Amino acid sequence: MKKFSSIREFMESQYLHFNAASVVDAAKGYEQHLTEGGKMMITLAGAMSTAELGISLAEMIRQGKVDIISCTGANLEEDLMNLVAHDHYRRVPNYRDLTPQEEWDLLEQGLNRVTDTCIPEEEAFRRLQKHIHALWKDANDKGERFFPHEFMYKMLLSGVLEQYYQIDPKNSWMLAAAERNLPIIVPGWEDSTMGNIFASYCIKEELKPTTMKSGIEYMMWLAKWYTDNSSGKGVGFFQIGGGIAGDFPICVVPMLYQDMEMHDIPFWSYFCQISDSTTSYGSYSGAVPNEKITWGKLDITTPKFIIESDATIVAPLIFAWLLNQ
Repeated sequence: MKKFSSIREFMESQYLHFNAASVVDAAKGYEQHLTEGGKMMITLAGAMSTAELGISLAEMIRQGKVDIISCTGANLEEDLMNLVAHDHYRRVPNYRDLTPQEEWDLLEQGLNRVTDTCIPEEEAFRRLQKHIHALWKDANDKGERFFPHEFMYKMLLSGVLEQYYQIDPKNSWMLAAAERNLPIIVPGWEDSTMGNIFASYCIKEELKPTTMKSGIEYMMWLAKWYTDNSSGKGVGFFQIGGGIAGDFPICVVPMLYQDMEMHDIPFWSYFCQISDSTTSYGSYSGAVPNEKITWGKLDITTPKFIIESDATIVAPLIFAWLLNQ
């Protein structure tokens, strides 16, 4: 069998049909978009941070192949959890065979399971909580307000977490993003562990809800960013998974066009989604890209790719292609 000098060469030789061909086509489209001066948004759903996507995504950020990220609150925090508590994670390869009692036993040990990987409560959640709460409290007392990701950037750049690092920091996409001050959108941040913890402090009246900027403010911020960055080749949309991480930011275009009556606002100029959600009854995550034309998100001529596969397998391959690995 022929030996290949790179992942890219292997893909060009072997990924010739069906979903495999779509992977190569999408990678080439992403590359062409950047070459022609376009910018790219990546959206992260699911548990991509716990899947350690940072190993490849961090380098994508450092090389300027990502201009903005939209992610769930879970992905925002779970990259940091992996950074500071990796050695305490436990893998459960036989997770499909666990009984309810065995699941309960994991809970009793402070291990929260994400498929085959258990996140340690004490070393991950509580370690971050101690330091992020200090930043929340300081802002609260000064009457200052920040976005969720801005608080985490402050925590990372302060160096307070360095004492806990348990992976090579170059594999943390959040650290790479913080160092570049990469724009991040975190819709529905309340639906995350840190969001729940913040809510608990508000219930106890130790913090004010207004100390944390909201999802509406994220959309307002994104509207200005998109307006400022969509000229020329425009902004592409690379969606990993489905859900709010993708649904929220893609709506900025029809919002600007229909509600702000900015009739010259460009459509998203590239679209790719990696998802195992198939087309079904009313499923937006499984909707084919053409459905987005009817909602004013994509143009007829927008390059569109759909890869029906596991993002934990496909995304690192596309990133490896783009990084010439």
